[in-house]
Amino acid sequence: MKKLILPAPAKLNLFLHINSQRDDGLHELQTIFQLLSYGDSLSFTLRNDKAINLNSRIPGVSTENNLVMRAAKLMQQHDKKRRGVDIVLTKRLPLGSGLGGGSSDAATTLHALNDLWEIDMPISMLLKLGLQLGADVPVFVQGQSCWAEGVGELITPMTLPEPWFVVISPQVSISTAEIFFDKQLTRDTPKQTMSSSLIETGENNCQAVVLQRYPEVAEALNWLNRFGTAQMTGTGGCVFARFIDKDEAQAVLDELPKNYKGFIAQGLNQSPLLTSLGTNR
Repeated sequence: MKKLILPAPAKLNLFLHINSQRDDGLHELQTIFQLLSYGDSLSFTLRNDKAINLNSRIPGVSTENNLVMRAAKLMQQHDKKRRGVDIVLTKRLPLGSGLGGGSSDAATTLHALNDLWEIDMPISMLLKLGLQLGADVPVFVQGQSCWAEGVGELITPMTLPEPWFVVISPQVSISTAEIFFDKQLTRDTPKQTMSSSLIETGENNCQAVVLQRYPEVAEALNWLNRFGTAQMTGTGGCVFARFIDKDEAQAVLDELPKNYKGFIAQGLNQSPLLTSLGTNR
């Protein structure tokens, strides 16, 4: 049976500004997403029937609510033959970490089944389906580091430096909704242009709220600040710092206290998902 094994890369928010809150409760924001060389992986094996099976053990997340399953069912609606698939998700990115793991898993599923089921859906349609699953999914579908606006769905590819990052997880899971609806969240950061964002160092408006609620994140940030300028990604709880090369990043990771988990990864302009899809075709 035909089988695909594909990566689902992590992302970092190099900054995150909340500009306003809309009448529907969603937040207008500006951010830069940088993709990483590290993430989850998924395997997809074509079935002879219409069943969709997901092998995944994620505490607190049911199979039906997993974004991978939702993405697969969404794609099946566009498959004239209504084929099935066996999916195995190898989870490396922690939940509630600000690394976009669930969104990336969903994007990889959309691309994989478009290929496996030979649907030949254009990227423009995959982007629309991705947005139905979550505001961050289109970033991973597009597969390029980018500038994002709106609720995160208006994306413009960017060519960024590709440094190495140390990413630390204080092992707390943070709900995006919890942070976005906190009354203390700054929601009036002035909008800026994409070009100015590369010159001026932005901040993460969610960071102050998270640090107040989760002292574990504050402690991890303080530790990483000993080696470089550390900041939080997304709504947390992972924190990161950039380094010139892999050896420098690895040296910092080697000193990581045992109560944290972490990894090093290179920032990438093109997603390893797109590279893998090209290799498999």
